[in-house]
Amino acid sequence: MKKQQTLASSFALTGKGLHTGLNIEINFHPAPAGTGRVIRRTDLEGMPEIPALSEFVKGTERGTVLIKGSAAVSTIEHAMAALYAKGVDNCLIEVNAPEFPILDGSAKHYIEAIDRVGLVEQELPVEPYIVKQRQEVSSSDGRSRIILLPDSKFGVDVHVSFDSPVLSNQFASLESLEDFDQEISASRTFVFVREVETLLEHNLIKGGDLDNALVIYDQPMEQTQLDKICDLMGVARKVAPELGYINNSPIIFPNEPARHKLLDVLGDLALIGRPIVGRIIAFCPGHKINNEMGLKIRKDIKLNEAQAPLYDPNATPLLDVNQVRERLPHRYPFLMVDKIIEIGADYIVGVKSVSGNEPFFQGHFPSEPVMPGVLQVEAMAQVGGLLILSQVEDPERYSTYFMKIDNVKFRQKVVPGDTLVFKLRLITEVRRGVANMRGLAFVGEKLVCEAEFMAQVVKNK
Repeated sequence: MKKQQTLASSFALTGKGLHTGLNIEINFHPAPAGTGRVIRRTDLEGMPEIPALSEFVKGTERGTVLIKGSAAVSTIEHAMAALYAKGVDNCLIEVNAPEFPILDGSAKHYIEAIDRVGLVEQELPVEPYIVKQRQEVSSSDGRSRIILLPDSKFGVDVHVSFDSPVLSNQFASLESLEDFDQEISASRTFVFVREVETLLEHNLIKGGDLDNALVIYDQPMEQTQLDKICDLMGVARKVAPELGYINNSPIIFPNEPARHKLLDVLGDLALIGRPIVGRIIAFCPGHKINNEMGLKIRKDIKLNEAQAPLYDPNATPLLDVNQVRERLPHRYPFLMVDKIIEIGADYIVGVKSVSGNEPFFQGHFPSEPVMPGVLQVEAMAQVGGLLILSQVEDPERYSTYFMKIDNVKFRQKVVPGDTLVFKLRLITEVRRGVANMRGLAFVGEKLVCEAEFMAQVVKNK
């Protein structure tokens, strides 16, 4: 299982804010495992912190705005996309303004800075969000949609459509985060000239110019109107050009706007706090719809605490029932593990198929067969024992004895025909033969049982 990562050292960037026009300094620092990505407003009293999570999104007009208490920060999506793409799970971000600097309107400078300082691996594992069924959110008018589909890897497709002779229909795709640096990171935000005056009236894009955005001139204007817009933006006046892109730097890709929309999708969905395993398909995305999907995923994560492990009954197990018998002393009717499908440095996944012929169903209960909770815990404990034994040489010469069981909860009945999938993880390192573990038991996608164990491995006499 992949481990969490943080920055190897700190870095700083400076630039103006797109909407405030302020000169801003932003610093990125390493953070302990399990911290997540946290933003600190150093310009406010007490330096309040805002977790970069979807439930704190309170605004989506021309950027994503996080608010916690009286502290707010906006235009975070480009930095979040860079951290997500580079696998920076834990990071403290200090900023001295109510928004992140726009830089050149892309994520390129963030990517370059992360590459410059490098990453370090941490002790905790990454918990991905695995898309196991189709999910969709759509706007009220049906124009914007985001769909999540199950897939064995990560991928994104973005389709954009505008009523514009310059920018009509475009498509962008990303098949691997490893391609983000070259294919997506340099794609800049964009704006239509016809929108500029309205945006300025709404107290936005005060720091916008022809160097930090693609500026699209797609409707002919009188020279006097164009002069007024240039004056409002504080840029040199331009003679009414031909329709097209009028920013100072030429477009990098023919579909640069679509690629930037893909960048924004990643930046907004990074706020779920976990990497995604699945395919994202976005039609006419924007910050509002992106964050609606992010909030939907966050609610799912909080509701279920942990996702059920992926279980393919056709895959060859790591340990079949005969190999399990070689390691555990249990025999009929008390062997409660059928196979082990995954083992990592600090976790294990095992399976128990519950048959109607289980001997305990004769008395529990004849008219309504239910697997006793104590036997669910026993099965979980046996899987945990196999995790500990996997870390010693000649495991058949050792036995595992459980010393304590805490925080047991039963959430749903287990009945004949159910397949129990157990996932146990070490809470602490094994010291002097003693291990602490937390176990979860699933039937399908539903958590049915959970418990914490303390166990000791002892050499057989």
